[in-house]
Amino acid sequence: MKFSQVVRVPKERVAVVIGRNGETKKKLESDFGVKVSVDSDSGDVLIYTTDEGNEMGSDPFKAVEMVEAIGRGFSPARCERLKKPEVYMNVIDIREYVGKSRNSLERVRGRIIGINGKARRIMEELTGAYISVYGHTVSSIGTKEQNDLLSDAVKELASGSEHKVVYSELQKARSQAKLDRLKLWED
Repeated sequence: MKFSQVVRVPKERVAVVIGRNGETKKKLESDFGVKVSVDSDSGDVLIYTTDEGNEMGSDPFKAVEMVEAIGRGFSPARCERLKKPEVYMNVIDIREYVGKSRNSLERVRGRIIGINGKARRIMEELTGAYISVYGHTVSSIGTKEQNDLLSDAVKELASGSEHKVVYSELQKARSQAKLDRLKLWED
């Protein structure tokens, strides 16, 4: 059975999908057994399988997810994490929390990123998920637990919670997860 799906990528991210000398596109094709066709003018990326791809054991759904992640602002290197079966991308539309006000959107984006990216970096360290703030979305790449923690943190920051309160909650969750893993070893 053949697979075909079009992913729309912002025009400024098309070059990242292609990569230097087509390296990213070639890697997607070889890693997932798919063919990738990029329309640089529209930003449409067609991902499809051929009869050869099916023989190679293709995984077109992960290829689609990686292209979507690149379109959401992640680097191809960070998208490599999506190859693991337990890892996926989660997208949060922050307009749900701030409405249509451009100033509110910029304010919340600034709170999530922090000065020189400090808030984003701390949340990445505490959750273990990669974070990208692009346009009106906050995306994360991680396990279900990591993405859930990050979603809660973003919702709290968007609602006006202080950074230290959010970091404290993330630290508690991280400590609890470590204790739970230790209990598994004891049993």
